[in-house]
Amino acid sequence: MEILIKASQFILSLSFLIVLHELGHFIPAKLFKTRVEKFYLFFDYKFSLFKKKIGDTVYGIGWIPLGGYVKISGMIDESMDTEQLKQPAQPWEFRSKPAWQRLIIMLGGVTVNFILGIVIYIMIAFTWGIDYVSPEGVKDGFAVNELFKEYGFKDGDKITKFNGEIPLDVTDVNKHLFLRGLTSLEVIHEDGNTETIAIPENIGSIMWENGVLEPFTARTLPVIDTVVVDTPAEKAGLLKGDRIISVNNTPIAYWQDFTTKIRTSEGEVAIVVERNGINKNIAISPTEDRTIGVSNFRQNSVDYQHKDYTFLESIPVGNNIAVWQLKDYITQFKYVFTKKGATSIGGFIAIGNIFPATWSWQAFWSITAFLSIMLGFMNLLPIPALDGGHVMFTLYEMITGRKPNDKFLEYAQITGFIILVALLLLANGNDIVKLFS
Repeated sequence: MEILIKASQFILSLSFLIVLHELGHFIPAKLFKTRVEKFYLFFDYKFSLFKKKIGDTVYGIGWIPLGGYVKISGMIDESMDTEQLKQPAQPWEFRSKPAWQRLIIMLGGVTVNFILGIVIYIMIAFTWGIDYVSPEGVKDGFAVNELFKEYGFKDGDKITKFNGEIPLDVTDVNKHLFLRGLTSLEVIHEDGNTETIAIPENIGSIMWENGVLEPFTARTLPVIDTVVVDTPAEKAGLLKGDRIISVNNTPIAYWQDFTTKIRTSEGEVAIVVERNGINKNIAISPTEDRTIGVSNFRQNSVDYQHKDYTFLESIPVGNNIAVWQLKDYITQFKYVFTKKGATSIGGFIAIGNIFPATWSWQAFWSITAFLSIMLGFMNLLPIPALDGGHVMFTLYEMITGRKPNDKFLEYAQITGFIILVALLLLANGNDIVKLFS
């Protein structure tokens, strides 16, 4: 059932984004009196689930849910239909239009993606407001990864300022470190002393290389919230609500102490839990990666605050969220070109898993807004077969006054298509490997 809910949200979101993206090409094409032969949701190789011709355009739904397209007369695109290019150019064809009109047609899709992302974020802020955690809202301070203890941070630190400024949401610290170039954090140690700690300029790369993307986690009480089926924890008899008292005779104060102790111990571990006021001894043999199959409910470690916005107030808030989502995505994109990045690329399963297992319109629209911005950026990459490739060649023509010949554009389209298929296979191959490993 959870898989069905995730898949339904994913397909609905993808369909919504595809239709609006293609409308971004379709509308300016029609305004410039360019014939659009097909408007398709999903690809229709060999046959369609539905199609209907209205005017000069066939509207349809394909059976391969990997995207969608509009087929514009006189344009070398993913359909690789070059027969019409052998005929004299017609006034309704894409190739007959001025370069500035062709540029607008090609930029229409990504423009819609970016505008749509902003509009959705504005409506999210207006409809649901935002939840945030102020610095004083992290009641027991943060647990700190060993890598960051080398810079002077300590378990129990309460973070009060990012780069000298009080943050709106202090739990965004990991994102700001990884993507937004934090150079200093002001903290209050458990002994009451306040210290401003400098952070290396390349901290994002350091975090990536060491696999430490969440160096700060709000400390939580060591109470089990979830026991995963068919894991060492379930087999040993751990239950939801058990409070961890000790591991191998070491007292446990916070959940992070518990996970660290499990990870660093060898062989079987002796755990004492409190259940219904009675201590119970349990022996567990962790898996090879030193996990036992339990999770903790983090919300009890922080005090959330809520802020509502009027519609006018929501406009700058939503716009700011969209801009930062784009900046963050561009910043993290550089990690794709590392060895580790190549194996971390995700396909449709990874994207589908972003959606929650229970239906939530707030989560649905938030994820859809992010995907819209992501697709806008990806489509702008100067790769033939993507909108960015067509834009690149059109800009070259406008600057130099020389139009690339049709044969060159045909070969470029084939090359771009091969690149995209290779990336698609890599991303979804990674999904399959992770699924079975």
